[in-house]
Amino acid sequence: MNSAVVAVLSIAWLLLAYRLYGSFIARRLVQPDDSRPTPAHRLRDGVDYSPARPLVLFGHHFASIAGAGPIVGPVIAVSAFGFGPTAIWILVGVVVIGAVHDYTTLMLSVRKDGRSIPDLTGGLVGRPARVLFQVFVLVTLVFVIAVFTIAAKNTLISDPRVVLPAFGLIPLAMVFGWLTNRLRLPLLAATAFALALLAGLFWAGMAWPVALHQVSPATLAKIGTPPVELLRLGEATASQVWIAVLALYGFAAASLPVWLLLQPRDYLGYWILAVGMVAGFAGLFITREPVTAPLWIGASSETEGPIWPMLFILVACGAVSGFHSLVSSGTTAKQLDRESHGRPVAFGAMLTEGALAMLALLAVTAGLAWGQGGEAGRPTLQQFMIAGKANPIEAFATGFGVFTRPFMGELGVLFGMTMINAFVLTTLDTSVRLGRFVVTELAGPAVPLLRKRFWATAIVGLAAWALAATGSVTTLWKMFGASNQLVAALAMLVVTVWLAERRRPGAFTLLPAVFMLLTTCGALIWQGWGYATAEPVEWALLVAAAILLALAVYVGASSLKALVCRKAGGSAAGADGNGAAGY
Repeated sequence: MNSAVVAVLSIAWLLLAYRLYGSFIARRLVQPDDSRPTPAHRLRDGVDYSPARPLVLFGHHFASIAGAGPIVGPVIAVSAFGFGPTAIWILVGVVVIGAVHDYTTLMLSVRKDGRSIPDLTGGLVGRPARVLFQVFVLVTLVFVIAVFTIAAKNTLISDPRVVLPAFGLIPLAMVFGWLTNRLRLPLLAATAFALALLAGLFWAGMAWPVALHQVSPATLAKIGTPPVELLRLGEATASQVWIAVLALYGFAAASLPVWLLLQPRDYLGYWILAVGMVAGFAGLFITREPVTAPLWIGASSETEGPIWPMLFILVACGAVSGFHSLVSSGTTAKQLDRESHGRPVAFGAMLTEGALAMLALLAVTAGLAWGQGGEAGRPTLQQFMIAGKANPIEAFATGFGVFTRPFMGELGVLFGMTMINAFVLTTLDTSVRLGRFVVTELAGPAVPLLRKRFWATAIVGLAAWALAATGSVTTLWKMFGASNQLVAALAMLVVTVWLAERRRPGAFTLLPAVFMLLTTCGALIWQGWGYATAEPVEWALLVAAAILLALAVYVGASSLKALVCRKAGGSAAGADGNGAAGY
């Protein structure tokens, strides 16, 4: 199977879906109206509420939702179930579930003063469901931060050339934010200036790799240039130091005003990913490498379990992600300039993430060989997926380097690693910021200390740091996937209740929500059984799975009950939980 043909068909499908299905969802469900001022204008405070240019907001939103999710998920899934099921779920799921989920949750929040989906659950479903949903989301965010912290740490350890470009982007973004938001430098001029400096950071990363540990001969052979070994720690100690550094970064970045770091860093990071995606697909068309992975491995995997429900959990963000509803209603809704911008920002960004997931899938199935032997000079996917030491991001970067070698040379692998690592950092601080919002909403006026952003941020960051310091990406990914997809199901149920109040068709959100609710509950039951029968019993993960399952069942049942009530006319349309009319 020619990878270039698969890429062309995938892109055509996604473009057609945006043009036809996206327009249909906007017209029938959302009905955007630019005459209504958005929360970014009505509640502007310069910290969280701040209107952004559409391209800048698209960059922020896409950078925040992408992260390592569309890379890690497809790589784990294809190694377990094969190319066919993974590709089909990405392309179908991202259109009929993922993009609809992202767009509708964004616009619900925009119509409700930029409040988060969990917070809105109180007025639409009930106060107990609201509190439990917020707890559920907080647990999920801790998993998100922990998983992506480990993913970022792995890339910093495995390729020291990534360090300077990844961390250099942070002060560069702050300068960009100051130039565009305070000095009012034209966006085009500021972008050209920043991208030139960004290119210099890539050169610096190649010239001066930075490591906290003494690198192995294999790593030295890969990077070619002896690294600057700052501390010469053992690799295990260096891993813990990087986790602590990333935790401190997340705390600091999540506390700063959005215009100073979040918006500009995400916008510049988007350019990295845009260039990377163009380069990756261009490399596909040039090399036309065949897909080496089997179309079908089997209905069950020895390591991951049955294809239903586990395939849908493993792919995660490449098809649908509840985390996106938290970004949509947590940060993006507070920055949307006009309602008509919602479709390109949310629906469009999710389809773009589907394209990234397909690029990742092709990178590890056509850029890499399959099996235990492999071709001369071509590593296999299995070499990167060794139990306990799996590194899906490095697998992607290596396959990406194969595609782009004709025009990027050895820079391709570094670019692939840096491209994803920049987005992992984006997801980290966005997740910590979202966690701060949830803690503040949960605390309410009863706990004034936790309404202070530094204390609320610290709680989330410390919990995630503790989890990241003791876990591995493959172990935590399954729990993250299950909790993440459950958030998506519950968020779509809340949207369905809102649509019912407005007498708008709810089947386009209800059916996907029910499917994801059943799938993810099934996954938690399967995983819980595995934790309970393990030797020794994995009590921490077993308890977490049981709690998540109980919360999901309660909130799901409450949402369906509220939906039936709305259908029967049992609640006044428009109540938003504070006694104010919604629209």
